[in-house]
Amino acid sequence: MRPGGFPALSRIKEREARVTQDLPWIKPAGRDSCLNASNLTEAEADMKKWTDHLNLGPVLLALALGMLAWDYWEQRREVEVLPYSAFEQQLREGKIAEVTVGDAVITGRLKAPEPGGRQTVVSTMVEPQVAERLASFGVPYQRVRSPTWVQSLFSWIVPALLLFGVWRLMAGRAGGGLGGGLLGIGKSRAKIYMEKSTGVRFDDVAGVDEAKAELQEIIDFLKNPKEHGRLGARIPKGILLMGPTGTGKTLLARAVAGEAGVPFFSISGSEFIEMFVGVGAARVRDLFDQARANAPAIIFIDELDALGKARVALSVAGGQDEREQTLNQLLVELDGFDPSVGVVLLAATNRPETLDPALLRAGRFDRQVLVDRPDRVGRVAILEVHAKKIRLAAGVDLDQVAAITVGFAGADLANVVNEAALVATRRNGEAVTMSDFTQAIERIVAGIEKKNRILGPRERELVATHELGHALTALALPGADRVHKVSIVPHGIGALGYTLQRPTEDRHLLRRPELLDKLTVLLGGRAAEMLVFAEPSTGAADDLVKATNLARDMVLRYGMDTGLGLAVYGERPSPFAEPSADARSAAISGMAGEQTAQRVDDAVRDLLEQALQRATGLLRARRAALDRCVQALMAKETLDESQLLALAATAEASTGRPVTDGCLHPPIPAEGDGTRPIAQAPLSNIPVKARRSSV
Repeated sequence: MRPGGFPALSRIKEREARVTQDLPWIKPAGRDSCLNASNLTEAEADMKKWTDHLNLGPVLLALALGMLAWDYWEQRREVEVLPYSAFEQQLREGKIAEVTVGDAVITGRLKAPEPGGRQTVVSTMVEPQVAERLASFGVPYQRVRSPTWVQSLFSWIVPALLLFGVWRLMAGRAGGGLGGGLLGIGKSRAKIYMEKSTGVRFDDVAGVDEAKAELQEIIDFLKNPKEHGRLGARIPKGILLMGPTGTGKTLLARAVAGEAGVPFFSISGSEFIEMFVGVGAARVRDLFDQARANAPAIIFIDELDALGKARVALSVAGGQDEREQTLNQLLVELDGFDPSVGVVLLAATNRPETLDPALLRAGRFDRQVLVDRPDRVGRVAILEVHAKKIRLAAGVDLDQVAAITVGFAGADLANVVNEAALVATRRNGEAVTMSDFTQAIERIVAGIEKKNRILGPRERELVATHELGHALTALALPGADRVHKVSIVPHGIGALGYTLQRPTEDRHLLRRPELLDKLTVLLGGRAAEMLVFAEPSTGAADDLVKATNLARDMVLRYGMDTGLGLAVYGERPSPFAEPSADARSAAISGMAGEQTAQRVDDAVRDLLEQALQRATGLLRARRAALDRCVQALMAKETLDESQLLALAATAEASTGRPVTDGCLHPPIPAEGDGTRPIAQAPLSNIPVKARRSSV
């Protein structure tokens, strides 16, 4: 063959070249075909995407079934099935022009169409002898054909296949990709994020620099295992992220996978447990098998406490509890880890005290990383990350926002930024201002304002007296948090008024005098009610619960009662959650005798009585300031700290005593059990804590 190749093929290529030259938007088929979405218009690209995902099989089947149904309907519309007796009657009357006799069916063509348009009648044949005898009785008669063996077979097979198909469809949809339905119930339900699909990097996580530094080593191991293993070091098998809720444990785990660029298997601890025995263990095995097949990879189990709770000696199910079996399989998989494979297990929990000790030992979860609430610097960094998504005004100071959101976790700060943007949107603003942040924090802390809840004059005075009892007591005590605002506008659920307070700094330890000051402030509302109205109300219900819990903690957990000494009663509480009221009440059950329990109750009662008497004495000495502030609060409904200070100073000056001396302002004792002058209370702008009245 000559070098030119096939002449016909050459002519075809020349013709394509000429067509392409004349019509440049037409290209020959191939990798640069006109079917490429980049060469199509937007409408054509959408049509191509739709046709690519269209499965023609079900469409063609539906069309075929539709055509068969239409043909059957047309036949039924044109042909009428009659009993054989009626067919003979029409023959006698001369209505049938032509008859066709088959093996079992006789067909007749009518001379004139019936009103419905039918021109053909069909009937089954009956033997002549039988027909003559039946005709003598004058009843209609016809013949019924017995089904063939093929018809009998299909009458059983088709319904069975239909039921099987429906069952398979329902089983597959029940799985929904989370384990393959009923047929794949033992499969892992982990969501797989391959390589960079997590969409999260370390730059998206702020305020947890120590945790990021701990996890950076894991990333380096996954990227360069040989470099970090040259001295014989091995990659940690498991890393446990523990901390309060909302601090970003899950986000941090996804950021690790995003930085390392490896597959990320994410699953919740509760998804392992099912009603079928053995399913949890099977899912654990399948999860680790998938991770090994895609190594290097990261497995992340969120809410590990749902799976890894401590096992008990006596099980209700005789030691074969499903959760224990699943936990045992997890322990086996952790022991069977090969460090050279490159599979790392990350887990997160906010209840590490409930985990099984075997799960936390070295060789399984080698590292425990604390993801705590951020400090002021961390809060600024978190606010900067979330503030990139909104339009900020020029005067917004995120450092000031961070200073007034002490105790907020990362999720809380994200909510603050979002609420501030919503506040600005509701007022049709062009950007988010500092005032929007103030209202957002008040909305989060105090709740939504209830404008339709109207109080009567008597209730307004009672609520105002109660809230100002809290506020004036807090302004007079050195260990109390700063007061930002007092309001008698109903907010939230059942709160008819509130007093907003904020701490001045991040505090990790509190002294006994400071706790006593907090107790006094909590009972300041009840003290004001008794001082002014000489009778209590239901408005102090929430205050009494909080004060009782604080007094119990001082006695049971902190060893601050001289009579009971340093003994601690009850189990160790969770480091990331406040114990419930039931847990406090049951703290000494089984750990102390009846006499000791009575002494605990007496000690708690003494602390509360002393705090109430102290608050009553402070407010009695400031009765003039209390009355003046109550009148102002009823008129304005809301007072901030500067207004409170001005009103209190005016009331005290009218008594003729100096502001910094006299019985109104006794000096602060060295132990911190005294008071401070109201005029010396610092100013603030925004709260982080609300004390509510539910009169």
